[in-house]
Amino acid sequence: MKKKKTNKFSFDSRIDYGLILPAFMLILIGLYALYVAVTHDHPSTATQMVVQQGTWIVVGIFVAVIVMHMDSRFLWNLTPFFYILGLVLMVLPIFLYNEATFINTGAKNWLAIGGRNLFQPSEFMKLSYILFLARIVVNFQNKLKVRVLKDDFRLIGRLLLATLPVAVLSVFQHDFGTFLVFVMIFAGVVLVAGVSWKIIVPAFLFVAAVAGGIVALVALPEGQKFLEKTSFAEYQVNRFIAWLHPFEYAQTFSLQQARSLISVGSGGLWGKGIGVANVNVPVRESDMIFTVIAEDFGFIGATFVILLYFILIYRMIQVTFKSNNQFYTYISTGIIMMILFHVFENIGAAIGVVPLTGIPLPFISQGGSALMSNIIGLGLVLSMKYNQLPDFADIRKQGRESLQSRKQRRQK
Repeated sequence: MKKKKTNKFSFDSRIDYGLILPAFMLILIGLYALYVAVTHDHPSTATQMVVQQGTWIVVGIFVAVIVMHMDSRFLWNLTPFFYILGLVLMVLPIFLYNEATFINTGAKNWLAIGGRNLFQPSEFMKLSYILFLARIVVNFQNKLKVRVLKDDFRLIGRLLLATLPVAVLSVFQHDFGTFLVFVMIFAGVVLVAGVSWKIIVPAFLFVAAVAGGIVALVALPEGQKFLEKTSFAEYQVNRFIAWLHPFEYAQTFSLQQARSLISVGSGGLWGKGIGVANVNVPVRESDMIFTVIAEDFGFIGATFVILLYFILIYRMIQVTFKSNNQFYTYISTGIIMMILFHVFENIGAAIGVVPLTGIPLPFISQGGSALMSNIIGLGLVLSMKYNQLPDFADIRKQGRESLQSRKQRRQK
C-alpha cells in the first residue's frame, strides 16, 4: 500500500497556529476577566455584556478568515479605498457623539446615534493607516535606483502627508491617546523602511526632550497653567498629575489611577483567587481590565499574560522576517507596533509606569471596535504565510521529484 503524499502547501500547513494559540488564550482570559468585572460592577447586564463580547469575537474571526485569504495584490488595490473610507468614518464622531461619553472621557471618538454608542472609527482607521503607509513605502522604494539622504526626507514627507489628516481629525476628536498609537505605527514603519540614523537619532532626541519638558511642566503649578493655555485640555493635564501623584488626588480625578495601583498590589504573588474583585476600579471592564487579572492571579498570573503577549509579538516578528513580500512586511510592522504600544500603554497605566490614556488591552478589554481591529490585524499577519509562495529551493526540489517519477514510469 502506497503512503499518501501530503501537500506541503495545503490549507492546514499555511495557517500559523503558533500565532493563533497565544491570541486565543488571551481572548479566553479576556472573557473571564470581563465576566468577573461586570458581575461585580454591572450585575444586571453582565450576561448581555459577555455574550456581546463573544459575538464580536466571532464576527472578528469571521472577517479575519476572509482577510487571511486576500492576497497582497488585492489588498494593494483596495488600500486607497480603505484609507479614504477610514477618514470619512473618523469625521462622523466629531458631529455624531454621545454627550455623556464626551463629558466622562473628554473625547469624541465614539460614533453615536440616538445617544447610543455604536463603534470607534479610529480603531478601523488604524488598519487602513497601516495599509496606506505600507503602500507608500513600497511604491517609493521600488522607484529608487540609488538611495541617498534626500530620498529619506522625501519618504518621510510623504508619510507625514498621509498622517496629517489623521492628526487633524484626532485633534477634533480630542483623542490624544489614540493619536499616540498612530505615531508609534509611523515610527515603526520609518525604522523598518531603512531611514538613515542621521534623521532618526535627532528626531528621537527631540521627541524625548518634548516629553520630558511636558512632564517637568506638569510637576509645577506654573507649568500646569501654561499647558492649559496651550492645546492641552484640563483633563489631559489632570491625567499627568494623577500619574505623578495618584494618591494625593484620589478623591477626585486620580481615583481610577489610585485604585488601580491598590488592586494590582493587593493581588500579591499568587492572587486572591478566581472571581475576586474586591477593589472597585472605575471602568475596569475596558481600560483597567488588567487589574482584574492581577488581583485574581497576582504577580504570577499577570506575568503569564505579559508572556503571552511577548510570544505573540515574537511570533509575528518571525513571520515578518520570513516574508518574501515587501508590502506584507510593512503591514506586519505596523500591526506589531499597534499591539505592542497598546499593551505597553494599558498595562503601564495600570501599574503606574505611564499616564492613563484610555487605550484598551488587545484581545482582552471589553469593546467591539478594538477587539475586531486586533483580530483582523492578526488575520492580515496570518495572510502573509497563507498567501506566501513556496521557496524557490522547494520548487526545484518538487520539480526534480516530479522528473524522477516520470522517468520511472517511462522505464516501467
